[in-house]
Amino acid sequence: MNFHKNAFKAHEAAHCANDQDKYWEYNTLLFEHQQALEMAQLKSYARQLKLDTAAFDKCLESGKHTAKVQKNLDAGIAAGVNGTPAFFVNGIGLSGARPFEDFKGIIEGELAKR
Repeated sequence: MNFHKNAFKAHEAAHCANDQDKYWEYNTLLFEHQQALEMAQLKSYARQLKLDTAAFDKCLESGKHTAKVQKNLDAGIAAGVNGTPAFFVNGIGLSGARPFEDFKGIIEGELAKR
């Protein structure tokens, strides 16, 4: 499975931001700047959020969350995820940006089984 070349490190950076209770704020910046995920840019987002940049940089450079990100990636692959976004509705996978009707159909079908 091919990912954006900087996606893995960006995920690590989000976990480093989470160490300072800023995961969602950092995640928002990553999505707003999906084409700007080099190491220097990842660090600049931490400064923008006024994180403790020394702690953030140490976390990111040390690979503190590498194993966690790899475990999540492996779990996604094992579940059949082959891209993002990916959704599961009652165990039924949907890959890619999908219209509301796709979700509605699955949900209604699953509810009808009750």
